[in-house]
Amino acid sequence: MYRVLVPVDDNEDRARRQASFVAGLPNADEAVEAYLLFVFTDGAGATEMPTELQRFNSAERVASVRRAEECLEDAGVDYQLLEDSGEVADDIIQDAEDLDVDLIVLGGSKRSPAGKLLFGSVTQEVLLNTDRPATVTGGGG
Repeated sequence: MYRVLVPVDDNEDRARRQASFVAGLPNADEAVEAYLLFVFTDGAGATEMPTELQRFNSAERVASVRRAEECLEDAGVDYQLLEDSGEVADDIIQDAEDLDVDLIVLGGSKRSPAGKLLFGSVTQEVLLNTDRPATVTGGGG
């Protein structure tokens, strides 16, 4: 099996493009095992929710995750949904190592060089700090 990590954020178009790339891999319906990863960050994490509502904080409730799932299901690609919380780039890199994936499929977004310098880029950070092969798909705005 060819194991692929697909970390998605809350952008539906980007998630759909990432999943479409995976679905387009050779023999994806037979030879690919995908791991959809959604990382809750500050502002979206369970720690900010009242205790009685934390059980509802799930990646399955995120629209971009559902779009990626639909794309993979339509293509017959086996996948598992994973969720994490914390530093996005660090979690992606660690999960890629833990799962021993063959490829990380990242969803890039259009950013100016100044924007990357000032705000950083999860995609850039992952690319610079992993020894795993990675692909960056085009991303929506």
